[in-house]
Amino acid sequence: MRRQVNLAGKVAVVTGGGRGLGRATALAFAAAGAKVVVVSRTKDELEKVVRLMGDDNGLAVTGDVSEEATAIRVMEAAVERFGGVDILMNNAAMV
Repeated sequence: MRRQVNLAGKVAVVTGGGRGLGRATALAFAAAGAKVVVVSRTKDELEKVVRLMGDDNGLAVTGDVSEEATAIRVMEAAVERFGGVDILMNNAAMV
């Protein structure tokens, strides 16, 4: 039997969240009740993911997480919008 995960009240940040494993993880976190900040260099992909999650549950932050300024901006946005961060999935990769 599959156990349901309840992430209500949690905030997740998923890097590389615009496609592939990052996208799937972000959507799974949102389906389990989490608020999710998705990060990627591609704005259009992120906006699609946030629409699928629902604008109240998701936040898109565009940028390259290998740059310190982006990482700081992501955390500041998560705190401002959702009050903090509970889960961090580092999924971004260099291609």
